[in-house]
Amino acid sequence: MSTARTPRLKSLPDTPTRPRIAGPTPAGHGGGAAKVVGRQAVPVAVRPDPRTPDGRYPIAWLTIRAPRGAAPTVTSVCECGRNFFAAGHRKALALIADHADHRTRCPLRNHQEGAAA
Repeated sequence: MSTARTPRLKSLPDTPTRPRIAGPTPAGHGGGAAKVVGRQAVPVAVRPDPRTPDGRYPIAWLTIRAPRGAAPTVTSVCECGRNFFAAGHRKALALIADHADHRTRCPLRNHQEGAAA
């Protein structure tokens, strides 16, 4: 009886029977010291933020979630303390309209300092 020989696969490299000593790395085409890439990346890291603040900041958020085949949900949150939630088509549309109306009446958006005078 002889053992069946397994066919050699082309993708497997030959395994050496003894360990090899690592050779030196090949020299670059320019010679001399290796080019340091980190020095080139530093100016990018120290650039100022291109999005400088212009004095505006968010006050009110309207979040609408309408997954396919499910009832939509709406959340209206404002810095003045407003926090409402609605689920369903009619209630969601009503809250969206109320949020738009609140933007005109919010005390944080419309300063009432000289209104009484």
